Amino acid sequence: MAPIRHTFHRNADAETVAREAAGWIVALALEATARRGRFSLALAGGSTPRRVYEIIAADFGEKIEWTKIHVFFGDERCVPPDHADSNYLMASESLLARVKLPAENIHRMIGEGDAAANARLYEDELRSFFNDAAWPALDLVLLGLGDDGHTASLFPGSAALAEQGAWVAANWVEKLKAFRLTLTAPAINHAARVAFVVTGGAKAGVLAQVVEGPRDPRQLPAQLIEPRGGTLDWFVDEAAVAQIRDGAVD
Repeated sequence: MAPIRHTFHRNADAETVAREAAGWIVALALEATARRGRFSLALAGGSTPRRVYEIIAADFGEKIEWTKIHVFFGDERCVPPDHADSNYLMASESLLARVKLPAENIHRMIGEGDAAANARLYEDELRSFFNDAAWPALDLVLLGLGDDGHTASLFPGSAALAEQGAWVAANWVEKLKAFRLTLTAPAINHAARVAFVVTGGAKAGVLAQVVEGPRDPRQLPAQLIEPRGGTLDWFVDEAAVAQIRDGAVD
């Protein structure tokens, strides 16, 4: 496989990052729905993408044929959907409940109950959606980057990092003393496009390690993200790329 090209969409601050990312996502959705009649994306959880979702709802909500959009999730905490920690709740408040997206087009990871059973259920749902293909072919997977190098719920040292066959894993995260549901790295890498949204100086060091440092995916799981299409998109602000060497960022 050829080396991954890291394409940086660089902006001055977090708000302009969110606005560019929102416009980029919408452009992909409009192109896919016009060409193929469907657009599938997996949303990232956490705090960083919330503003992206809010902008899509507020500025583009009436421009998208939501009946042709299918929303999945890259990971989920093992909590009910109305829990403050739920990725689904965040996405619902910021985007899903604010647009005309049919309920059947929202593919929630079930957080409550047995994690292993819920991972199997979600993989079954993905396999049905993608007609039992060898791997899911999501149009877009959005990701965040933790300050420990994790992405989705692929945490340093966790068992799911070695997964080569499953699409979805119930991943025990020792430092959290909890299971997380997550798409596996191979499932993410088979998406047509994969994009990280990373902002703030607190992420500068880990971002530089992931992009430029020695390969050590057991400690920096984000290094496992190597899309088969060959390009990995990064939506970043100046603070986040401050430690990447001059000339390495578009």
